[in-house]
Amino acid sequence: MLNIAVFGSGRGSNFQSILTAINEGTIPGAHVRCVISNNSGAGILEIARTHGLPAYHLSWKGFPSEEEFVNRLLAVLRSHDTNLIVLAGYMKLLHPRIIGAYRNCIINIHPALLPRFGGKGMYGVHVHEAVIASGTPVSGATVHIVDEVYDRGAILLQKTVTVFPGDTPATLAARVLDIEHEIYPEVIRRIARGEISAVNIPAQAALS
Repeated sequence: MLNIAVFGSGRGSNFQSILTAINEGTIPGAHVRCVISNNSGAGILEIARTHGLPAYHLSWKGFPSEEEFVNRLLAVLRSHDTNLIVLAGYMKLLHPRIIGAYRNCIINIHPALLPRFGGKGMYGVHVHEAVIASGTPVSGATVHIVDEVYDRGAILLQKTVTVFPGDTPATLAARVLDIEHEIYPEVIRRIARGEISAVNIPAQAALS
């Protein structure tokens, strides 16, 4: 069984697509156990509350030290028996202790075809601006494992879209978001079925 914790900082459209797939029964054996955001006003928290899911606003700014913040975050994850962390528009780099505790059990979606157009500063509209400026005829989205470096982890699934002449960052972003909503639930479905061997899902992660 997948006990999923979803991290997000914004409106939560990818989270909604995952939740819809789970609720429709297309990802059997998967359950969202909690949602965590660094932004108290994030739409992703409101989606979670609407569906009766535990929703946590956890920001390092609310703690005396980074260590106490990480301890609290790990405690929340353990309390929900989390064994898969799904980053859905989470705008913070995870602390190495979180990554170490959930090694190969954290996934992210990026709005470009990694390894191109990834790394620090490559998020949101900045990605689509860079893609258009490069003149490449194809963009897309990538689901990948999360490690200690932005967008470096192993690629699990990609899908492409055409970059049309006259595209703006906004028009390109809209088409990429549509395929994000397709491939993120698909990756989680494959993990739940044991079809993606790159992800090692223990019975209970981070308990040691």
